[in-house]
Amino acid sequence: MAHIKLNNELPGIRGLMAYRPETEKPLNFLAETLLRDENNSLSRGQRELIATYVSYLNDCFFCQNVHGAMAGHYLDCDIDQIDRIKQDFKTAELDSKMKTLLSIAASVQKGGKNVTTAQIEEARNNGASDVEIHDTVLIAAAFCMFNRYVDGLATWAPTDRQFYVSRAPQRALEGYQSSVYK
Repeated sequence: MAHIKLNNELPGIRGLMAYRPETEKPLNFLAETLLRDENNSLSRGQRELIATYVSYLNDCFFCQNVHGAMAGHYLDCDIDQIDRIKQDFKTAELDSKMKTLLSIAASVQKGGKNVTTAQIEEARNNGASDVEIHDTVLIAAAFCMFNRYVDGLATWAPTDRQFYVSRAPQRALEGYQSSVYK
């Protein structure tokens, strides 16, 4: 049960957004821009994977499953593959650029000052552009905020992970600015 009375039965951040619709619009715009904008050299799946990994590190069940299902949808893989990436991305079947970006995201999750010049250089040496590095840091920072928002108010989350997987195709179609929260 949430720490505050939300006056709705929606899970996770959806319940919070329904409670405070004036904050829904800017938060969804941020998520839409970071995760779905077409003007980005990282695929939607790669960006969702960054969000998933940070949410996993923050132990945010709702966000890691919502965005893990989205990453799986876009990357055409199942939740077990996403779990393996979360548990050990260094040995997962990911390209070296993505591995370096996840390393940067993990450092941001600990605190922005944990990102090192060596990590940035390694990412560049593996083909990451400055925009991709920027977006990785911003996605990681934003998801620390989203995770803390969801968990800080003790929102509920469906425990059946298939719930998230089943919803991913519709969320991919609608995006994060749809009126599903109304």
